Amino acid sequence: MPDQTREVRPFAKPRHVLTRDARVLRVPDDWALLPPGDPALSRRIKADGPTWTVVEPVGNKRFSRGIWAPAARIEALRAELATERADPAYQRKLDAGRRRRAAEQADYVEDFGAAVRAFLAFAPAHAATAAALASRIVAHATPVGSGTVARTERIPIEERAEAATIAWLRHQTTAYDHMHIARIKGRRREVRRMLAQESQRLLARYRRGEAIDAARCPLQRALASPPMSSNS
Repeated sequence: MPDQTREVRPFAKPRHVLTRDARVLRVPDDWALLPPGDPALSRRIKADGPTWTVVEPVGNKRFSRGIWAPAARIEALRAELATERADPAYQRKLDAGRRRRAAEQADYVEDFGAAVRAFLAFAPAHAATAAALASRIVAHATPVGSGTVARTERIPIEERAEAATIAWLRHQTTAYDHMHIARIKGRRREVRRMLAQESQRLLARYRRGEAIDAARCPLQRALASPPMSSNS
């Protein structure tokens, strides 16, 4: 068992874990739990040999609770990493990586914003609303670690822009967040589809350049409210 890398869940009994197939395993005596918080060390521990990664699902999210691995291996790799980090060259490498990622993020934000504006395609009379809406969507959807559809690379950026727009409208211009949806398979998907159609009808009015009564328009009311958190 200890020579097999696996993902496990926490268990109430100390030094015990639960496997995906609901088996209870005892953690080897010479293993220790590396807590989350040091991604570089965690990557090295996983790459160096068998580990048990503890993941706790909470609703639709998954939270890391640490990595079980041989204690001696954890300490050896921690010391190795500490030595590297003490070298000025390591800090220069980190700084260069941060600059590169910041530049990549800035480029992505710009590209994603362009894709959102292209999807909106509002009539010239509503150009200001399009700009404000796109800005809200981009600010909500693009932060690294936000977990939104905009961060996935599994679909083209045009599809990400459309999905992010519809999701923003669902939360901001409909009653979705306050709905009581029956726990029936497919019901939530059905509700989302219905609300997406409602959002598409709203967008169509702006694309056609129709006159909009700001006091009655859910989009205008949403834009007049404070931005929602990127974790919403």
